[in-house]
Amino acid sequence: MASVRPSTPARSWSRLLGVGIVALLPLTVAACSPIVTTKPYSPSDGIRVELGSSLSAANLLIISAAEGEPGVLIGGLTNSTDKATTVTLSPQGASEATVRVPAGATVLLGGGDDPPLELDTVDVAPGQVLPVTLSTPDGGSEAVSIPVLDGTLPQYADLVPTAG
Repeated sequence: MASVRPSTPARSWSRLLGVGIVALLPLTVAACSPIVTTKPYSPSDGIRVELGSSLSAANLLIISAAEGEPGVLIGGLTNSTDKATTVTLSPQGASEATVRVPAGATVLLGGGDDPPLELDTVDVAPGQVLPVTLSTPDGGSEAVSIPVLDGTLPQYADLVPTAG
């Protein structure tokens, strides 16, 4: 009995299909891999800022009910030196505030035992960004744009200040 071999076009298609599957396999596997980076970033709704080599601010975010209303600034300030420092925050249209950050420590504004930093007024509506200048005696200053959110997201609802 004679064996039946597929015709040349059928073998070509099966070879082409095999090559296509092999070519797509690395892309499929890569799509499932976690993103790995050595660059610091804020995995939240806030922003990250480096002030010199001594102080970093992470997850900075402002919560306010509306433009012209009071607000709070939340986030973390980390001092990586062996000397305490102060961070001065100057939001556009609001009073300046100073936060002491101990040596080798992180101050969580609005987290743990530390209250959020209160702003007497927020010059922009939620959904926009507020210009804020951060400065330290040793790290200089940095002008940044901090996002403003309201209490729409449940995790921020309890932080929205009320006009007093």
